[in-house]
Amino acid sequence: MESAAFLGEERIAPLLWRFSIPAIAGMVVTALYNVVDSIFVGQGVGEIALTAVTIAFPVMTFLMAVGMLVGVGAGTMVSLRLGEQKRDEAEMILGNALTLIAVLLVFTTGVFLYFLDFILVDFLGVTPDVLPYAKDFISIILLGSVFMHIGFGLNNIIRAQGDPHTALKTQLIAAVVNIILNYLFVFVICWGVKGAALATILAQATAAVWVVYYFTYGPGILRFRWHCLILRKEIVKDIFRIGIAPFLMQVVASAVMIVLNVRIQLFGGTTGVAAYGVINRVQMLLLMPIVGISQGAQPIIGYNYGARKYKRVLQTLKMAITAAVLVGVMGFFFAEFFPQNIIRVFNNSALLASMGVPGMRIFLFMSPIVGFQIVSANYFQATGKPVYSIIFSMLRQLIVFIPLIYILSNYLGLLGIWLASPLSDLASAIVTGICLRQDVKREKLRMIPEQSA
Repeated sequence: MESAAFLGEERIAPLLWRFSIPAIAGMVVTALYNVVDSIFVGQGVGEIALTAVTIAFPVMTFLMAVGMLVGVGAGTMVSLRLGEQKRDEAEMILGNALTLIAVLLVFTTGVFLYFLDFILVDFLGVTPDVLPYAKDFISIILLGSVFMHIGFGLNNIIRAQGDPHTALKTQLIAAVVNIILNYLFVFVICWGVKGAALATILAQATAAVWVVYYFTYGPGILRFRWHCLILRKEIVKDIFRIGIAPFLMQVVASAVMIVLNVRIQLFGGTTGVAAYGVINRVQMLLLMPIVGISQGAQPIIGYNYGARKYKRVLQTLKMAITAAVLVGVMGFFFAEFFPQNIIRVFNNSALLASMGVPGMRIFLFMSPIVGFQIVSANYFQATGKPVYSIIFSMLRQLIVFIPLIYILSNYLGLLGIWLASPLSDLASAIVTGICLRQDVKREKLRMIPEQSA
């Protein structure tokens, strides 16, 4: 296999772009799935339907979390086995991943469908006017979730075996199909929310067929083998052990969205939830490039940290933070100066704009420092301190954010919910920055001085 020595020798800037651009593209394409659904539903059906899709999003996020649990866990193991020249074991992991996805699919889909009314009404607080739309959308998504699990989950293994371009093609194909079918089903055939859900499922089915074909007849290293489909206890345990961290992060994201939807509906009604749906999609498009930059920096930081080339570690960290902050500044610029134009892309309602414009300006006010916080938290992951990384990520999304939502909304209503986001971003960035500074000082003292950069 190709040596990784170039990570410690080539110039940092070209390296960072080489690793970041595919990651950014993949993350943005993933985000476009839900953005496209929201745009077509908001423009083609209306504000209530946009609210229904927003309420359904945490369920989709949870389904993606299950796919990440298997996909990331199996993908990491496949990379390790291929690095050890153990192709047969890698194929066994691939087969077990497919079976495990099927098992988890039956369980999660069955539970959600059986308790769907309870989940929507009692847990998510869906109002009677929104309920039919939410039920139609989520029911179709759940019935087709097998395609999401296979296409999204196993695509991680394509990337893990050293074929990131094919993995990106999978996402691009699905995104294009999703856009075309959404237009056809929502605007031409007028199937409404059901059409948007069906478009999403058929797009994911296209990705799933592509992935299955790749592992059956494609040019990849690994193949599906019948004998590899039998679950092995040690493989399943390792998949869960490795995949549990990204799974929990997605579950936390889903929980935060549920809390936001319930509290916003209490103080802002259906229109408030629709406004948050737009803000959430804008924030998602903003965060995906930042996460891509962070992912691109991780292997460079990790390799040079292991090689004790700490000057290169700091160079990579500074460049990644600078790039992420610039993306955040761009997001801040559009959110502050063009919020009404952005909202009109989703829906032309004046009432939606009256809630969404101030909401977007406040909610995304601290966007420039979010890039710093995400890249800094990922630095701890790359340098072998995953506990710190998880804590700092949870700090922004959960530990500070949710208490602020409840406390501020009790006094300020909907305004308090919007304010919770920038205050949480600021607090988590300050704490992360203090710890990052201390860690950098400590590592400088511990590291043997470099002979060369």
